[in-house]
Amino acid sequence: MRLSLPIDPLLPQLVESLRGNPNLVLQADPGAGKTTRVPPALLDAGLLGDGECWILEPRRLAARLAATRVADELGEALGQRAGYAVRFEQKVSKATRLRFVTEGLLLRRLHGDPHLRGIAAVVLDEFHERHLHTDLGITLLRRLQRSSRSDLKLLVMSATLDPGPVAAYLDAPVIRSEGRAFPVDTTFLPRPDDRPIDQQVADALDRLYGEGLKNHTLVFLPGAAEIRACLKGCEAVAARRGLSLRPLHGELSPDAQAHALEASDIPKVILSTNVAESSVTLDGIGAVVDSGLGREASHSPWSGLSGLRTVRISQARCTQRTGRAGRTGPGRCLRLYTEADFGARPAFDTPELQRSDLAEPMLSLHGMGIAEPSALDWFEAPPAAATTAAETLLTRLGALADGALTPVGRRMADLPLHPRLARLAIAGQDLGIPQLSLRAAALLETGSLTARQGLDRTPVKTGHGADSDLLLRLDQFEEAEAAGFSAGACRAAGLDAAAIHRARRAVQSLSRLLPSPAEPADAETRLLKALLQAYPDRVGQLSANGTCAFAGGGGAKLDPASRVRRPGLILALEAEAVKQGTGGQTLIRLASRCEADWLLEAFAQRLEDVDEVLFNASAGRVERRSEIRYEGLSLDVSRGPADPADPRVAGLLAQALKERPLDEVPARTLARLAFLRKHRPDLGLPEDLLGPLLAGACTGRTTLREVQDVDWPGALRQAFPAETLRLLDAWAPESIQLPKGRPTKVHYEDDPPWIASRLQDFWGLKKTPAVAGGAVPLVLHLLAPNMRALQVTTDLAGFWQRVYKELRPGLSRRYPKHHWPE
Repeated sequence: MRLSLPIDPLLPQLVESLRGNPNLVLQADPGAGKTTRVPPALLDAGLLGDGECWILEPRRLAARLAATRVADELGEALGQRAGYAVRFEQKVSKATRLRFVTEGLLLRRLHGDPHLRGIAAVVLDEFHERHLHTDLGITLLRRLQRSSRSDLKLLVMSATLDPGPVAAYLDAPVIRSEGRAFPVDTTFLPRPDDRPIDQQVADALDRLYGEGLKNHTLVFLPGAAEIRACLKGCEAVAARRGLSLRPLHGELSPDAQAHALEASDIPKVILSTNVAESSVTLDGIGAVVDSGLGREASHSPWSGLSGLRTVRISQARCTQRTGRAGRTGPGRCLRLYTEADFGARPAFDTPELQRSDLAEPMLSLHGMGIAEPSALDWFEAPPAAATTAAETLLTRLGALADGALTPVGRRMADLPLHPRLARLAIAGQDLGIPQLSLRAAALLETGSLTARQGLDRTPVKTGHGADSDLLLRLDQFEEAEAAGFSAGACRAAGLDAAAIHRARRAVQSLSRLLPSPAEPADAETRLLKALLQAYPDRVGQLSANGTCAFAGGGGAKLDPASRVRRPGLILALEAEAVKQGTGGQTLIRLASRCEADWLLEAFAQRLEDVDEVLFNASAGRVERRSEIRYEGLSLDVSRGPADPADPRVAGLLAQALKERPLDEVPARTLARLAFLRKHRPDLGLPEDLLGPLLAGACTGRTTLREVQDVDWPGALRQAFPAETLRLLDAWAPESIQLPKGRPTKVHYEDDPPWIASRLQDFWGLKKTPAVAGGAVPLVLHLLAPNMRALQVTTDLAGFWQRVYKELRPGLSRRYPKHHWPE
């Protein structure tokens, strides 16, 4: 006799609702039994006809465990009427009617069969988690229902989500079910604890069982690594208190997962990831230890691939974890964080669609024939910036052109891979290495294979990897493969057995997608070329000190453990932001060699051939520089002497001269020109008088040395028209002739201009000389024989009449050898 659950009395009402309305929202507390009881109720009521019911689960482990529980309650083997299908693994048969699947598989089914033939109902379980595929799935299902599948039944089930918005979107009624709820005594830490998580958990368990706890304990940890640490760190307290430590996470085998859930006469401590928050029934839990941490889906802005990061979970998820201790009776919850920490957390998690990379779903939508994904009637539309970024990447990868799917894009959409990895697989197929490229794609997706954090740095028996860290990862996988994927052999080689297991499943699943021809001798070089098609925006120039400048701007530092050490072009396949002192930098974790010829072959239209002249300050000359650039990144540079006839050369040399002190001759000439411009604005002389003058001086020259002996009058003639030069001589003469002595230089650097000469040179001159057509009298510096000024004046006539008479006696006494006439 099966156990009665809170959802059971509501099943007839639920069935009748779906008979009259194709959509329904079920809000049921954790432990109500919605995951395992509702799908069989639909089957028993005949609502499925001859079709299947697909139950979408947020995690692979939840799909497997839920299917196992339903099959057990049906009294059948798993894979008969109840089965599951997750990525790289399934347990189904022709008899399967209730198929528990991860959400991404629904999108693959829609891609291959847009009408979902043979599927009568879809249940979106744990909808409150709002994974990216959840929001995308409900949007597409509603679109299908409104077009060709009005008979399709949609059932949304959630524990904590406000049912109003999704009910309005589906035009569906809401049914609520109360789960079993007993009071839970919740305790926070009095102050933050910075010790390793395994020590915190060990102390919490010692406290709980030391105070008399007899039931099982559920410990929530962020991931498998922390679970492994706690298995070791809690050994002592488990032995002292008579506890059985049992891990539960998605990387375990089905048998190991079943072991965590099986009945036990001794207290169990289930060390679990967030899979135990929902969708899995755990009996006999009397206490919860909550780390307050979880893994959150994220994507790398570098690789564009999805991943997981450890975050502080929301208040809603903390509350849901706590409720696991109050299913069968009063419970306890020890939270390994402070009450202030809890109050600072967000109330709910942000839906993935609002914070994730959308390249893969956008490619899927295009592959389904949806030309304008942004025009969909979304349950909640993604940010416009995210969709634009996704479309830009797809265009860059060659999947889209003018917003439409290309032939390459159609091939990419047929592969269950991120667009970058799909592009790698397609390029590998075109280069004759389909299986190698698929294997590389699988290993890029599953990540590092080593048992330590960071780069794949474990030595391997084969001699590859000098040109690419990815080749080294391939070698590691092949070594594990040669050892029969033995866990012991993997550990002995420094490899992570769980990572190897994930990679093995991925490789086996993907290998069936493309043909398997014999690999050519240069397969690895072809793979590196294929990588360029997948990462065209990750080309960088590696310097000898390990820094890397990227095409399009930006830079990073190469991990010192990388096997790619030679300076030159590289591809950054994996990178992450790391803290460095008070700041941070981007660290390239996985790199691969690239060649300029590969860029020319693959992206000739993006290469820029630049021919320029520039001034070499250290050599004091203008040089010619030829360069090939890829999105601003220099690939090849050659230098040589500049052509003196090139008009750009004189301009550059003139600019260099502008930044140096001027010789006396061009400085005087410039002052005369400036004077003429001021008094003859009608001539339209430019503000920059030095530029044309220097350009004229530099014509036919390429070095500063050559300009030292320049013919400045000739340069002046080249720079300005003859009429301007005639007016220059007339309005701003270089010198004037005094009655006595030689021509006297006129100084135009001051305003008004001036001349200086001995007093005797002015004898016989009654009127002050002037320039600018007689409009501007010169300032006269009248000098004594010792060349010091006796008088500075612009009134020479007045000087003779008044001042000279007073000065003459003194001058005669002081300079008796000079003649001082009256």
